[in-house]
Order: sequence, then structure tokens, then C-alpha cells
Amino acid sequence: MAEEGDIEVQEELMEEYPTTTLDGEEIKLFGKWPLKGVEIKDPGLRRYISLKPVFLPHSEGRHEKRRFAKSKVPIVERLINQMMRPGRNAGKKHLATNIVRRAFEIIHLKTDENPIQVLVRAIENSAPREETTRIMYGGILYYVSVDVAPQRRVDLALRFIAEGARLAAFNNPKPIEEALADEIIAAANNDPNSYAVRRKEEIERIALSAR
Repeated sequence: MAEEGDIEVQEELMEEYPTTTLDGEEIKLFGKWPLKGVEIKDPGLRRYISLKPVFLPHSEGRHEKRRFAKSKVPIVERLINQMMRPGRNAGKKHLATNIVRRAFEIIHLKTDENPIQVLVRAIENSAPREETTRIMYGGILYYVSVDVAPQRRVDLALRFIAEGARLAAFNNPKPIEEALADEIIAAANNDPNSYAVRRKEEIERIALSAR
């Protein structure tokens, strides 16, 4: 359970953005999924998973010129951006948005939960806490274990989830939206069959041996 202080910090972050339109209508993602009430339990990721209420997650790259501003991009849009690359989906934002929207509908049918909450849990379970970096000292190259920055943890988790969905759908009759939904659900449940969870555990195991 999240502590009271953590919940207060999360509520303060949510208060930065309006949650209703001028007509009093609640802002829901794709007109279906409310972002209010979505809980981020990992305190290290709370400031880097943006739950900004939007109807359509498309910020047109406004963060591009500011350093670290991608932490303010809605987390669903960041998943959509990961689904655009590489290969046949590159640059096709509308196609990637439809893939994620249909994947969210499948997640809701299978879990009867808010798919945004399921995605947040998947990111928390797929974000590695430790990895290795290369250091050269006296002409000798060796690997050292380092902590992962919170923003990079979110980046890696989203990358692993998108990679897992692409690999599951490649040369497979299963459509990409169903593969994405299954990957998010498996990662949210911390299932060892999840590609994202396996990649996280592999990175942390290598880092443990490099301590």
C-alpha cells in the first residue's frame, strides 16, 4: 500500500492539470478511460509517469527542444511512440494510436480494470533498478554495476513492452494489438513469461554479477 505522503505527492502532480472541460465533462483517454484514480506505487517513478488528462495522446513533439521534458508527455503517448518504431510502423502515429486503443479495449475485456492502471503496473514491474556500464581504466575495459535513473527506467520498461509485443506478433496470426495487450497484462502480473519482465531480470542479474 502507498503511504499517505506518497499519495499526497501524486495528488499534487495531478492538480497541475485540469481534469474537466469547460462544460464540466470529465477528460477521459479516448473518451473511455479516466486517468483520475490511477495509482503509481513506485515512489521513484511517480514524477516520471505523466498521467496528464487528455482525450487524444498527441502532443506534437512540443517537448523535443527541452531537456528531460519527455517526463511530462502522457505515458500512453510514450507507449504509442514506442510502437511507431522500427520498420513498417515508423512515423505512422495514427496507426500506432489505433493499435494502443484497441489493445486497451482488449485489456479492459480481459481484466475488467482501467487499462491505464494495468499499464502503470506493467511499467513498474518491467523497469530495471540496476544495470552495467563500461569503464576503461589503464587500457583495461571492465563492467561496473550502476543504479538506473528513474527516467531511464521508464524508457526501458516501455521499450521492452513494445519489443515483446512486436516479437510475439511477428510471423504469427495473432494481431499486434492482441500481442500488446497480452504483454501488458503479463508484465502487470509480474508473469515470468512476459518478455519485459524477463529482460528486466536478465539486466539485473548481469548487474548483480558485476558488483
